[in-house]
Amino acid sequence: MSHALARYLATRFLLVIPTVLILVSLVFFLMRATGDPVTAAFGSRLTPAQLEDKLHEAGYDRPLLTQYADYLRALATGDFGRTATDNQPVTQVLSTHGAATAELAAYALTVALVVGVPLGMVAAWYRDRAPDVALRLFAILTYAVPVFFLGLLLKLVFAVWLGWLPASGRASPDVQLFLHDQTNTTGLYLVDALRSGNRTAVADVLRHAVLPALALGLVLAGVLLRLVRTNFIATLHADYVEAARSRGVTPFRLVTLHAARPALAPVVTALGLQVAALLGGAVLIETTFEWQGLGHRLVHYLTARDFPAVQGIVALAAVIVAVTNFLVDVAVALVDPRVKY
Repeated sequence: MSHALARYLATRFLLVIPTVLILVSLVFFLMRATGDPVTAAFGSRLTPAQLEDKLHEAGYDRPLLTQYADYLRALATGDFGRTATDNQPVTQVLSTHGAATAELAAYALTVALVVGVPLGMVAAWYRDRAPDVALRLFAILTYAVPVFFLGLLLKLVFAVWLGWLPASGRASPDVQLFLHDQTNTTGLYLVDALRSGNRTAVADVLRHAVLPALALGLVLAGVLLRLVRTNFIATLHADYVEAARSRGVTPFRLVTLHAARPALAPVVTALGLQVAALLGGAVLIETTFEWQGLGHRLVHYLTARDFPAVQGIVALAAVIVAVTNFLVDVAVALVDPRVKY
């Protein structure tokens, strides 16, 4: 690794810290602008003296900057505090429900790649013909439709009207009990079901994942479809592709071997930039399908004004987004010679 590249990557990595700091600071101050959770929960049931004692016990009567400094100090040591509503460590909430969100994100990314990339290649090959027009319309519709509306529509059609798939949850109650009884569980239901060797549990987990994965994945697929189409159109007219075509290379090999690699390189960058959108969409999809992930819990804690829980979830999301963008920068710097350090 050259000195210039190492300096470039070090600079990009250091930018992760202020990015996370700015986001968690905004959440800290905006949450407190809405009032405190103690008054919201007990204000009408306690006397002023009792309410003052509760505020003092929770530390919300201290100066705001003192609370902020204490919060940053605790955050730096990995102490996210305890939730105000159910008095459990925030780290436990993150580990328990974070696995569910990670699993949903993996499903959605799989759908986005399986649908968006091949259809983008097809659209580019049939440029300005009927298949291309139909696929561009599909991409616009999937990108424009609100993700929660798409989720409700899929739920109504395939769960309520047709009864083909479950309407909510990550697994059936009996399968959840079975998975929770396993030893050394990961919290990823599909992984745990595969490790158990129980085919019924695997099938049940996958059936519950279909609708949430489609709802969230199709939105990302629309973005990838348009990006892949644009890149393939440019690549298919490159000199080396035209040379391969003149040598009689079949259309399938022309697309998959000669045009695919350079055209798909920007997809890595696009996926990294879509992580924030993926996490935002997960909040809506988890609520729609009662998927017990961080997004579902975030809505609950926001409603309850549970400061420590909301701050912990947002801090984790900020770290994920910042680190993902850093990894994208690393990948682009290593494979794209046009990047200047």
